[in-house]
Amino acid sequence: MAIGVQADMATPALARFGSDELKREFLAPTIAGDVVACLGVSEPGAGSDVASIKTKAVRKGDDYIVNGGKMWITSGCQADWMCLLANTSDGPPHRNKSLLCLPMKSSGVHIAKKIDKMGMRSSDTAQIFFEDVRIPSKYLIGEEGMGFTYQMLQFQEERMWGVANILVPLENVIKETIDYTRQRMAFSQPILHNQTVHFRLAELATEVELLRSLLYRAVALYIHGTDVTKFASMAKLKAGRLARELTDSCLQFWGGMGFTNEVLVSRLYRDTRLMSIGAGADEVMLSIICKYMDTLPKKQRP
Repeated sequence: MAIGVQADMATPALARFGSDELKREFLAPTIAGDVVACLGVSEPGAGSDVASIKTKAVRKGDDYIVNGGKMWITSGCQADWMCLLANTSDGPPHRNKSLLCLPMKSSGVHIAKKIDKMGMRSSDTAQIFFEDVRIPSKYLIGEEGMGFTYQMLQFQEERMWGVANILVPLENVIKETIDYTRQRMAFSQPILHNQTVHFRLAELATEVELLRSLLYRAVALYIHGTDVTKFASMAKLKAGRLARELTDSCLQFWGGMGFTNEVLVSRLYRDTRLMSIGAGADEVMLSIICKYMDTLPKKQRP
């Protein structure tokens, strides 16, 4: 999770739009692994609804003064800097936001708590508050007011990374389930010999390969500069749902052992549940897909 934040969540906008000075100060040591980065977008009242964030960065002279708070910040307890999305004006919600590099050791940065999660327990997640945090205006990434657009582009890399990151764990769960059910006996035969078991595992393996193909298509188009919002959203949606379906089915075949913390399947059952929530919930992915299909109802003006 921390590596994904470093490579595909907190740094893409900086790499694409940041100044050379900003890249030298923040991007280079992050890529080298000398510092830890985190992404500051979600808030207690604004998760998937990015346009509703309340954190403000007010320009005063050569500095921005940051006030507000962020929630669900991966690596927030140990991060050296944050790619912060904040409101920098009072304009329309899609045009009043900017991305800023915020050093986490700045005065006024308060890590309120490390959140106790049901899964992803090896990755720290923090709630953070900002109280009159002063950062230089040169820490602005790209243009002021373009933060929402930059963040939407970052989301595409984040979502594709999420899909890529889950493929091998899903393959490993299937493999370990095959190994376990082959040696585990019930009613005088291996559990794997039951047609309902080996047929189901074949179906799940097929679904993983279909997901892989969709991801490869999205990545290939992305490399060539094509807008992959629809395909990345489809892949992210499918990955979250398949992770839930696959780990649930495999855990069932493990029986009582699957309900312990001693086997991989139970950990992934908990860890991969985040896939349908983080980086945009399933319902947000569906709305994006519907928008590209032109089936999303238009809002009626009063």
